[in-house]
Amino acid sequence: MRWSDMRRSDNVEDRRGMSVGGAGLKLGGGGLLLVLVLSVLTGTNPLDLLSGLEEASPPAVDSGPERKPPADDPQTDFIRAVLGDIEDTWGKLFEQGGGNYEAPRLVLFSGAVDSACGQASAAVGPFYCPPDRKVYLDLTFFRELSDRFGAPGDFARAYVVAHEVGHHVQNLLGTSDRVQRQRSRMDQASANALSVRLELQADCYAGVWGYYAARRNVLEPGDVESALAAASAIGDDRLQKQARGYVVPESFTHGSSAQRVRWFRAGLESGDVRRCDTFAARP
Repeated sequence: MRWSDMRRSDNVEDRRGMSVGGAGLKLGGGGLLLVLVLSVLTGTNPLDLLSGLEEASPPAVDSGPERKPPADDPQTDFIRAVLGDIEDTWGKLFEQGGGNYEAPRLVLFSGAVDSACGQASAAVGPFYCPPDRKVYLDLTFFRELSDRFGAPGDFARAYVVAHEVGHHVQNLLGTSDRVQRQRSRMDQASANALSVRLELQADCYAGVWGYYAARRNVLEPGDVESALAAASAIGDDRLQKQARGYVVPESFTHGSSAQRVRWFRAGLESGDVRRCDTFAARP
């Protein structure tokens, strides 16, 4: 992936190494995807688990003066480049639709972090918190993505960032609020099915960014395959099979590997946000 010439975003906040307030739940780094796997096993949306952490922990505290990531850190330089390119893409798309794109902030943390969604461990993986409009990322997730799930490469990592920003787009458009209101009136299986559609739309939005990145000759041979491998690796069916040896589709909250690949590819091949209406289509 050719990212060296991308504009660097200034919306990255570095909280790595900072202490986390309160005495809430803290999970060790060895269980990086523990909460995600737990959501797969129980059919609970990870956002609901985060809400539980918020109720069980003291309110998030001020993390202190904002810190910019060091200029000589190649990992954060990559994050700033990818985020800047995603910002530019969505800024133009919103402008074409007569709207104004408000970029999210991306918070880098290590181990645990305070957010408006509560105190969270790196075990939840990357996540977007709608109340504070921030993406949270522990960079060790990328190592897990490569070593544990067999999805290495810069574009696979960029897909993860673009997916979380996709949730921010849903927040700006009011989709997230509508889905949460509907889920509160549903039984668990129906609420899970609606969550799947929300997640698949974020995959499609990530693909839309990838489409425009490809048009700017950012992608190199093998990049698309690595991102599709990442989408497949974190499908609910694959995670359930690895965790307990069998699959329970009604407990899915993010979608199967095939669904995630299909919707990411839909955005990637079309670049058309209208193709991302997962709520009206067969998921």
